[in-house]
Amino acid sequence: MDMYCIMNDIREPDADTALLHVYGDLNDFLPADRRETWFMRACKGHETIKNVVEACGVPHPEIAELRVNGQPVGFDYLVRPGDRIEVLPAPLVATATLALRPPLAERRFVLDTHLGRLAAYLRMLGYDSLYRNDAEDAALARLAGDEQRILLTRDMGLLKRSAVIYGSFVREVIPSHQIVEVARRYNLSPAPTAFQRCMRCNGLTAPVDKAAIEHLLEPKTRLYFDSFRRCTTCGKIYWQGSHYARMLALLARVIQHIQGATI
Repeated sequence: MDMYCIMNDIREPDADTALLHVYGDLNDFLPADRRETWFMRACKGHETIKNVVEACGVPHPEIAELRVNGQPVGFDYLVRPGDRIEVLPAPLVATATLALRPPLAERRFVLDTHLGRLAAYLRMLGYDSLYRNDAEDAALARLAGDEQRILLTRDMGLLKRSAVIYGSFVREVIPSHQIVEVARRYNLSPAPTAFQRCMRCNGLTAPVDKAAIEHLLEPKTRLYFDSFRRCTTCGKIYWQGSHYARMLALLARVIQHIQGATI
């Protein structure tokens, strides 16, 4: 039997249940009949609120604030029968009364294997963004936790791993839409290192004399371009060709959409 049942009003929960209400875009993780309403969950008094809410479907990194009976609580709060639990996302919480996690010192990212193009776009904007197309979930979660990186993923199970502190489930499926979604969520604008990160490996690039790399260039590139940058990690060479113009156009569209235009 399903342990959940919908509450159309906020009557008193049963003796062995707690009431939950999930707000805002966190409802994306709930079945349709449990969204924007109160519902009951069986409660034995020995589960943390983190486990209870994740069992409902909401990954803990997506949560900005938890309230029980109107009071803010942390992830380690033990849910008791009769509790009324409210689960809030970041857009609805200007400043959390009780922080669920330490403040993020720097916006750095690690992305799962489904988000390679998004990783390249974040690097274009200048953000340190780790990505490998063969990375395993356990390694991604551990890296996100150990280095305090924001985990971006399309994998709900990965986001729920206990090692993950910061992260979000990327709702959009089109990469050019994903970068707008992530930029809005984390208030990103072009970093000082925009167009200075290697889109292949995430390393920083540096100016390089043409003479030092001339033997590596295609004939037309050697003929028409004189300014180059080279990745200090993998050695990839960049110049302001047609690809650079396309990236500039994409960056302009991203900034426009971040400022409020529709995608």
